[in-house]
Amino acid sequence: MEIHPLLFQIFDPAPVKEFIAEWQEAVDTADADLFNNRFSQDILWGSPFGAIAGGYEQIHSIHRKMFSLAHPQRGAAKFIAEHICFLSEQIAIAYVRRVGEPKKLPDAGITPGSFDELALLVLVERNGRWWLAAAQHVPDQRDVYRDAINY
Repeated sequence: MEIHPLLFQIFDPAPVKEFIAEWQEAVDTADADLFNNRFSQDILWGSPFGAIAGGYEQIHSIHRKMFSLAHPQRGAAKFIAEHICFLSEQIAIAYVRRVGEPKKLPDAGITPGSFDELALLVLVERNGRWWLAAAQHVPDQRDVYRDAINY
């Protein structure tokens, strides 16, 4: 009996990286339609505040409002795929970090750390297209954790 099996398999991460590149372009241009372009109809989206938005229409409505208030600054934040793992050829899990880059925009008034967050994504391939099935994002507070456990 396997007590702790290895679950992840190795497949080409290119489709997940393409998804993340679309998100980057969407944030850089404040385009909610592009940001949500690959969300499944029954997506589950967890906010950093503990709320869960269920379904494309609900999260798209929220993102359209949020993006309409944005003043995009290309390069203000960068999405970085830290881990891309596959449960099967059609199911990927990715940790994606969004890191603010205030040094690139010194006059933009961006506070270091203000854009930083970590998202856990579950992507599923259907009929040759990758869809976001679920996501959870939280503020990036690694330093607080690191300081708390003294490592």
